[in-house]
Amino acid sequence: MDAQHTKHSTYTLAYHFVWCPKYRKRILTGKIAAFVEQEIRCICESNTWTRGALYVREDHVHLFQSASPSVAPSLMAHILKGTTAHRIFQHFPARQETALGWCPSRSRSYYVDGVGDMSVTTVLK
Repeated sequence: MDAQHTKHSTYTLAYHFVWCPKYRKRILTGKIAAFVEQEIRCICESNTWTRGALYVREDHVHLFQSASPSVAPSLMAHILKGTTAHRIFQHFPARQETALGWCPSRSRSYYVDGVGDMSVTTVLK
């Protein structure tokens, strides 16, 4: 990712996020996977976060993105996970029962790593 600028700062902050559905259920396939990709793109655009690579797998999501230094990675993870989970349950209500069993919530855990100016291929290795 290239250096980004605000009025008062120049930065190259890139993060690698990974998160899973509750119980690591393999529900991110087909229409749901496409919907998750679309929602993540919308969330990043509306928050002016620069999205890099995005990989939606059956049981987890990888996202490389950059944001202003004033935005905490924990806040980004909370917004991304919470919004996508909420919107999936709105658009695919039948999946909520099978995805979550008895508990209508999402997994609270996630992984984040600051990747700085490394390339995506280096991170993937």
